[in-house]
Amino acid sequence: MADLEKLAERAGRELEDALAPEILRWAAETFGGKFCVTSSMEDAVVAHLASRALPGVDVVFLDTGYHFEETIGTRDAVGAVMDVRLITLTPRQSVAEQDAEYGPRLHDRDPDLCCALRKVKPLEEGLTGYDAWATGLRRDESPTRANTPVVGWDEKRRKVKVSPIARWTQDDVDAYVAEHGVLTNPLLMDGYASVGCAPCTRRVAQGEDARAGRWAGRGKTECGLHG
Repeated sequence: MADLEKLAERAGRELEDALAPEILRWAAETFGGKFCVTSSMEDAVVAHLASRALPGVDVVFLDTGYHFEETIGTRDAVGAVMDVRLITLTPRQSVAEQDAEYGPRLHDRDPDLCCALRKVKPLEEGLTGYDAWATGLRRDESPTRANTPVVGWDEKRRKVKVSPIARWTQDDVDAYVAEHGVLTNPLLMDGYASVGCAPCTRRVAQGEDARAGRWAGRGKTECGLHG
């Protein structure tokens, strides 16, 4: 593990100015089948980039049981048209089982616990067989993501964490989507700037932070997957 941590730190420095495809080619060559992409299915940009660097790459999706129908539809379309192996992770408990144990609408009363049960724990278990995972984090999304390295060390999970589009802007994402015809969640055309679970996601107003629609009215800005 110490070697992986050093590898991540060195790669973060050396690849800081590299293009996203170069970063993903490095990950593919370094980790092979021990590398996967995680996707919330807000868009399929990183999955598309990774499928070019590593055809048949594992794309991991967390089905919390609370997703919009549009998100599930985007997932199904990605699995059908891209050269990836789609893997869907689910929590140990169904929504009904969680409601029975913790009471209904846990997401309203204790969103941190709900995210821990339905996102953080399933991903932790789902990433067990990998040495590295890729995310779609971008520095311009929110202040909490401003220092995201293109390659870093995930201390919590003891894995290399690759964020190949960390330096991209929303304009870069839009240009890539347009150039390559990449699948995006239809909700992005309906006022949503960031798409999560339906009970905890709203449309954003003009000029608002892209993640202002997540857990609106609360101090919470992250689900816990990224620290």
